[in-house]
Amino acid sequence: MNIPDNLKYTKDHEWISIDGKICTIGITDYAQSELGDIVFVDIDSDLKDIVKGESIGSIEAVKTVSDLFGPFNGKIIELNSLLLDSPEIMNTDPYGDGWMLKVEISDSSELDDLLDSAGYKSLIGQ
Repeated sequence: MNIPDNLKYTKDHEWISIDGKICTIGITDYAQSELGDIVFVDIDSDLKDIVKGESIGSIEAVKTVSDLFGPFNGKIIELNSLLLDSPEIMNTDPYGDGWMLKVEISDSSELDDLLDSAGYKSLIGQ
């Protein structure tokens, strides 16, 4: 299971890459393996902001649908357009081209609530 040390993680199996105030969000390798073959990613293109703990969309896989939640408050600056035509890229490259959105975080102190790789490994029993 690939769990990069340079990322932060949520208990909802999302990863966050931090570059100043810009955070890239995706789902973890563990999440994509549990979901199975991803066939559709639904993030409302009209959504301008994310709110910590509130739904930002869903991922549909062959065997289930999983909700996505905002890991912090922020302004959406980019959605990954690759996911529209190729949602399966989340299975093959969850930490690369399979990212979901880029967000400008409102309050960087909210990042303190996220897990490091050791905490995430513990969460998933690794």
